[in-house]
Amino acid sequence: MHLLEIKNLKLEIDVGTEAAPVVDDLSLTVDNGETLALVGESGCGKTTTALSIARLLRTPPVQYVGGQILLNGRNVLTMSEKELGKVRGRIVGYVFQEPRAALNPVYRVGTHIKDALKLHRPEAANDEEVIRLLDLVGISSPEHRLKDHPHELSGGMQQRALLAIALAPQPKLLVADEPTAALDVTIQAQILDLLRDLKQSLGMALLFITHNLAILNNLADRVAVMYAGQIVEIAATRALLRQPLHPYTKALINSVPKLTDSGHRLETIPGNVPRLGAFPPGCRFHPRCPSARPECANTMPALTEVEPARWVRCPYAKSR
Repeated sequence: MHLLEIKNLKLEIDVGTEAAPVVDDLSLTVDNGETLALVGESGCGKTTTALSIARLLRTPPVQYVGGQILLNGRNVLTMSEKELGKVRGRIVGYVFQEPRAALNPVYRVGTHIKDALKLHRPEAANDEEVIRLLDLVGISSPEHRLKDHPHELSGGMQQRALLAIALAPQPKLLVADEPTAALDVTIQAQILDLLRDLKQSLGMALLFITHNLAILNNLADRVAVMYAGQIVEIAATRALLRQPLHPYTKALINSVPKLTDSGHRLETIPGNVPRLGAFPPGCRFHPRCPSARPECANTMPALTEVEPARWVRCPYAKSR
């Protein structure tokens, strides 16, 4: 049994007087101890998908229209608020991309962590456990840092503090939403190493959300590529980076700067991700696809298993 299994999830959001699809027929799995990377440009629905796992989306404006979200075989969409309270934090923990916005500036770092402990592990809600968690995420002098307010920490330390809060309830699945987006490359590498080490030492699963495929090679076991509310490719990380099959995946990889390409013009993806309520007919990527055919504008392609454990939403992927 998968730790997380999303089956044919459909989410809609109110746009004016109409409801527009934001996640459409999405299916993916995460196993115990696995790292799955969810990749795509901003506006593709990655964060919405992640927040839906613990039903953190406000309804309205978002509506869960169809599908299932199974955690250890139990459907989150049929849970009561009391049951959800046991899922949020204890089963699924979240690390958000903007620690400054996620941390309350009024409270000290230790108070943030202790509040999470009081809610999920009240027997451990003490300074000793707070210090242990801060030390676990690599914060030096944790006995002093627990007294700091968020603004007294650097961006990297704020992200580590947010990680300590997420780890306090000992979740089985950690959702990291662009946790390195606002950090410089040196701190980014440190956070990635920390996530990899914590996942292994704590035995938890990791859903890592990013737009940058360049950081995935030594982090993720599998990659799910998302575009305009749909999964367009799923594959093992090394196979996907070595030979991407969907044209959108190829475009994402080709747009990553390479040290060996000095002096060459960086490739870009023409156009933009379509707005909610304005998804094109047929394949949603066809207006930006360099290999689009006339029929791509008329027929919605299915997500098809083209190789063992490899899925692609393009009927021409093999011939590209």
